[in-house]
Amino acid sequence: MSPARAVLVKIAGGLSILALWEMVARGFAAAYVARPSGILRVLPQTLGSEAVLRGTAITLWGVTQGLIIAVILGTAVGLLMGSLKLVERLLGLYVNGLYAMPMIAILPLLTIWFGYTSKTRLATVVFASFFPIAMNVADGARSVPAEYLEVARSCRARPHHLWFGVTLPSSLPYLLAGVRLAVGRALVGAVVAEFFVSVDGLGFYVLFQSRTFHHNQAFVAVLLLGAFALAIDALIAWLTGRYLRWHRPGEDRR
Repeated sequence: MSPARAVLVKIAGGLSILALWEMVARGFAAAYVARPSGILRVLPQTLGSEAVLRGTAITLWGVTQGLIIAVILGTAVGLLMGSLKLVERLLGLYVNGLYAMPMIAILPLLTIWFGYTSKTRLATVVFASFFPIAMNVADGARSVPAEYLEVARSCRARPHHLWFGVTLPSSLPYLLAGVRLAVGRALVGAVVAEFFVSVDGLGFYVLFQSRTFHHNQAFVAVLLLGAFALAIDALIAWLTGRYLRWHRPGEDRR
């Protein structure tokens, strides 16, 4: 299938879903339930409102802060787990177990530690995004070809040179894959924290608009969150194609 035809098929699929959504909402749902025509009607006004702009800035800033912290900590822990068997034995079980833990289960503990403040949102974002980054970096460190390490050791490279000069650059595709997973989890964590803690942000805006039966406005905020995630995903894909052309996703090097 040609690229142009593939794009047309995707557009047709999206329009079909929107048309089905509109028909079902008009035929079976209450008048206040979100529908494509209603979302389109309130879209310009909602996007320009102070509440949405302020909430977007607050939520995205919190997500950005949490992702930066998670990337730093996750990369360090992942390198140690992938390079040292002792660290893998000490932390592997707990990293995998906490990754599978629902974020909503940890929120009550976080509110006890950080209070009903924006710090809880930040902690939730870090908790949500740390584990996929650490696990992916650890997989990347394990997949480094043994020849690379042998050549570095033959040149009398020190351990920190092995980690940051060989292992980390070779693990960058895995790190970026972990960040792609972490972005979605970070957004979910931020929104759930705002629901639970009732702090300013897009999550609280969605909750407030839903409870006051303004579902179209609430869905506009949801679309903003999705647009941010898609933008980050596209940026990571571009960075991978632009600077990591040597990486072959389908190749198993172990």
